[in-house]
Amino acid sequence: MAKIKLTKNELKSQKDALKMYQRYLPTLTLKKQQLQTEIRAIDARAKEVRAARASLEKEFQAWIAVFGEKEAFRPGMVTVRNIRKKTGNIAGVEIPVYEGADFSRGDYNLYETPLWIDLAADRMEKALSLDLEASVLDEQVRLLSKELRTTTQRVNLFEKVKIPDTKTNIKKISVYLGDQQVAAVVRSKISKRKLQNVAAGGTK
Repeated sequence: MAKIKLTKNELKSQKDALKMYQRYLPTLTLKKQQLQTEIRAIDARAKEVRAARASLEKEFQAWIAVFGEKEAFRPGMVTVRNIRKKTGNIAGVEIPVYEGADFSRGDYNLYETPLWIDLAADRMEKALSLDLEASVLDEQVRLLSKELRTTTQRVNLFEKVKIPDTKTNIKKISVYLGDQQVAAVVRSKISKRKLQNVAAGGTK
């Protein structure tokens, strides 16, 4: 703990600091709770997206197997041309928000490929879109988790260090100033008694 001055000015300074810490702590605590809630919600959404992706993949593989032409569809037939994202804000943290994606399809001979290729390409676009959404959700969690760590550190600093230390300083200075005041009163009384004794001696 840093050494403090045992003065009235320092006492005022410490009391002002305590008021500031006590004013900001509820705001920080609320922000911490909000971040925790949002992270849980986004994690849940990411799990839903990945479950949908896994289900789609399972359907896709079973569906293609029915036609017995797995080699006809190649993943490279569908590629991501553009990812559409906007910027959102949660508890003062800027996060990316997935809005969709634009895809390109590779050239393939309509006469040499099965009729279901276009349907398969549609499924692949949906699967890729789910992958992209999950990735953006992961980024949201990363950014919010980083802010949560910082906020938690501040809450702990205020709760466990700043506020207790400031209260200790206020008590220490108040006790010292109180002792000084008592000592000053005692000195004053002693001086007054001496003067009275001197005055009484002079009248004899």
